[in-house]
Amino acid sequence: MTHHMSREFAELVKAVGDCKSKQEEDKIMLKEVAVLRVRLSEKGAAARMKELCVRMMYCEMLGHPVEFGYIHAVNMTQHSSLVEKKVGYLAACLFLEEGSELLILLVNTLQRDLKSTNPWEVCAALSAVTRLIGPETIPAVVGQVRGCCGHASEHVRKKAVMALHRFLQKAPDTVPDHMEHFRKALCDRDPSVMSSALCVLHDLARKHPPSYHNMIPSLVSIIKQVIEHRLPREFDYHRTPAPWIQIRLLKLLALLGTANQKGSEEMYEVLKEVMKRADVGTSIGFGVMYECVRTITRIYPHAQLLEEAAASTSRFITSDNHNLRYIGVDALSAIVTVNPKYASEHQMVVVDCLEDGDDTLRRKTLDLLYKMTTLANVEMVVNRMMAYLTPQADAFERRDLAAKISSLAERFAPSNGWFVRTMNEVFERAGNLADRDAAHSLMRLVA
Repeated sequence: MTHHMSREFAELVKAVGDCKSKQEEDKIMLKEVAVLRVRLSEKGAAARMKELCVRMMYCEMLGHPVEFGYIHAVNMTQHSSLVEKKVGYLAACLFLEEGSELLILLVNTLQRDLKSTNPWEVCAALSAVTRLIGPETIPAVVGQVRGCCGHASEHVRKKAVMALHRFLQKAPDTVPDHMEHFRKALCDRDPSVMSSALCVLHDLARKHPPSYHNMIPSLVSIIKQVIEHRLPREFDYHRTPAPWIQIRLLKLLALLGTANQKGSEEMYEVLKEVMKRADVGTSIGFGVMYECVRTITRIYPHAQLLEEAAASTSRFITSDNHNLRYIGVDALSAIVTVNPKYASEHQMVVVDCLEDGDDTLRRKTLDLLYKMTTLANVEMVVNRMMAYLTPQADAFERRDLAAKISSLAERFAPSNGWFVRTMNEVFERAGNLADRDAAHSLMRLVA
């Protein structure tokens, strides 16, 4: 940015970067605000308005308001030059809020630019609409935004879908027949437009999944096209086809397959294929596999898929990478919630994760061990948990561990003697942090 700006602005940026304290920075910026106030009142200000707007944005981002210059940003949006117009919109989005009085002056400009034959002007206006237009002013532009959904440019179509999404979040009643546009965008020939529609549908489906069950065949068809590399190669990332689109589709399928046996049955085959093709040994591939496992655990259960999900999870848990081990433990927690039998074969590997130096991974592993506990392994699990119930642990962790151990002791105690010894040790180690109900249970047993 400074390459096209004056030496004065370049020196300002350098001076701010060299500051050793916030007080020093504030002193420089207050001086800059005063300078800008003078520059904007000079005769030749219009010729340098682009730079002055950038400098005002710099002041605002560093916490120094420049209200006296807001009107100049609004005026710049009316400029015939695309660069000047985009800078004006960018500045207006930073300076103004939904309820600003200056928005009244901006609405006519937005309406005009939304009709422009230049797609980049339309994109600039759509970006501003998404940020600035509130419930009261949505009716003034919603018709033109809907019209942009059929624009020849894929960039305009994508931004139009995003704008309608924002309108739905702010005032749902102002966007009638919105599903017509989103369904059309879902079938758009450009993957970026289709991806933007997926974001909207995911938000809508979260509110009432049954209303969108009829979309499952379309979503399954789309994800098949993705994994078969039918999308342009520029959407590939590290040999994985459109991974972000795959992940969004999987999240949506998980929502629609929950407690929906018929819909889930339509997904089984493609989920198996997605998990198989994502296993390419890259981080993004593991990310798709992880999301696939989470989807499998949320839809109507399928024994074979759960077994394959558990097998994929074992690769994560046994990895040397801390992040992969963490998502492996998290994925196995989800699998155990569906069917605890898949935990037994990974029990020792999970226990080994407790030796990891990463506190976050260790706590996640303790949560998983709690879910994996049965009458057969309760003594081993409790002994492991007890080793971390120490004075060195913080109060929250000690309270959580004491509650977990007490719960396991009550549910799976192999004998009364073991229960008494275990609870005594909990009270000794946790002190006042131990659950009072557990103390009452012990007293009743002793009595």
